[in-house]
Amino acid sequence: MMGGERKHYKYLDLITGGFVAVLLCSNLIGPGKTCRVQLWHFPLVFGAGNLFFPVSYIFGDILTEVYGYAKSRRVIWAGFGALIFAAIMSKVVLSMPVNTDDSYAVNLQPALVRCFDNSPRIVLASILAFWVGDFSNSFVLAKMKILTQGRWLWTRTIGSTLVGQSVDSLIFYPLAFAGLWTGVSVFKAAAFNCIFKIAVEALLTPLTYLVVKALKRAEHEDFYDSNTSFTPFSLKE
Repeated sequence: MMGGERKHYKYLDLITGGFVAVLLCSNLIGPGKTCRVQLWHFPLVFGAGNLFFPVSYIFGDILTEVYGYAKSRRVIWAGFGALIFAAIMSKVVLSMPVNTDDSYAVNLQPALVRCFDNSPRIVLASILAFWVGDFSNSFVLAKMKILTQGRWLWTRTIGSTLVGQSVDSLIFYPLAFAGLWTGVSVFKAAAFNCIFKIAVEALLTPLTYLVVKALKRAEHEDFYDSNTSFTPFSLKE
């Protein structure tokens, strides 16, 4: 569909909920564990959240490809708000006094602090990197869709993820770890995690094709952002 007429969508709210859930879980649970997998004779070390964080970009690709940039923009803001709320909630919950009559709660408190008490610097870097990276991803995909006239979906999903994940990594790692890690370590971490996330997205491309095709058919929608305002500072559709 061309243009911006309003209509009811059957699955947009479910996709929004899924996007926010993946985003929160990959940011809250994922960073708590580093994995080491042996690939033949080469050890592969990565944050567990990197397995699932690219799924949020797949949601972003699907949203922009089917529903358009403006609706994707609203969902990105919903995720942004959810991350801020989660960060505030974590600080409040962890700072509340523990019930000393509950031995389980007393023993659990150090584990909760260790898992969820990220420094303000890391939280800020994570939220800012998500915001800029996701908007970059959505913008590139929308523009590429017009350029390719809706053909070659894989070029848009991978190309937009390449931009979005690169921006995400280049913002997050320097902001979060510069001065704590060496410059070489920051660069290596940013480069590896960016490549790893793009590889996950590429491997999941067939699934993206299936979901996009099914949604376009179910929603009777295939939006082209030919007259869209691409400012990120708006909630208008």
